Amino acid sequence: MAPAPEAGGVFALMNVVGLVAFAMVGSLKAADADLDLFGVAVLGVLTALGGGTVRDVLVGRVPGALRSTGDVAVALLGVALAVLLARRVRGRLLDHPLLLAPDAVGLAAFAATGALVGHEAGLSPFGVVALATLTAVGGGSLADVLLSRVPVVLREEFYATPAVLGGALFWLAESVGVDPSAAALGCAGLVLGVRLLALRRGWDLPSP
Repeated sequence: MAPAPEAGGVFALMNVVGLVAFAMVGSLKAADADLDLFGVAVLGVLTALGGGTVRDVLVGRVPGALRSTGDVAVALLGVALAVLLARRVRGRLLDHPLLLAPDAVGLAAFAATGALVGHEAGLSPFGVVALATLTAVGGGSLADVLLSRVPVVLREEFYATPAVLGGALFWLAESVGVDPSAAALGCAGLVLGVRLLALRRGWDLPSP
């Protein structure tokens, strides 16, 4: 149930980008919480691999991280980059561009991989959108739970919505004959653009 050959290159690229970006995000969150180096590494790897693991389990395949060491190695590279960068920054990291930028990139990349896997698994339109969203927000949500925080996706912040929109765009594009690779790139571009715009303009979903 791997992506089709024409989409495999895009999947691999997005997967690497997502792994590095979210490993950095998880590691920076851990550093902000004053965890030790082991805790930083654990949280970074969990954030990077969590969404993809949920994605693979839902479509009935062995998670990529358990089939080869490649995903773990890429995630550890992201952890190392985050550790190097964190030492150059003073003060809180949670609202720093150093964390927000890779978080937006990881959200976009993993939404695209989730949509591709959902498409290749033959899921319904809802399934494709759901898998794109779960892949994008799963790892970060697990990290927030371990840090005793309400996951950002459950708060009023405009976070999961870009992934939903990206998954919907992927399905719409693919359903009218657009190549899955191009649809995945469009998905990633929309998610990244909407997320960055939301951060710039301070968009929030309304709360009750």
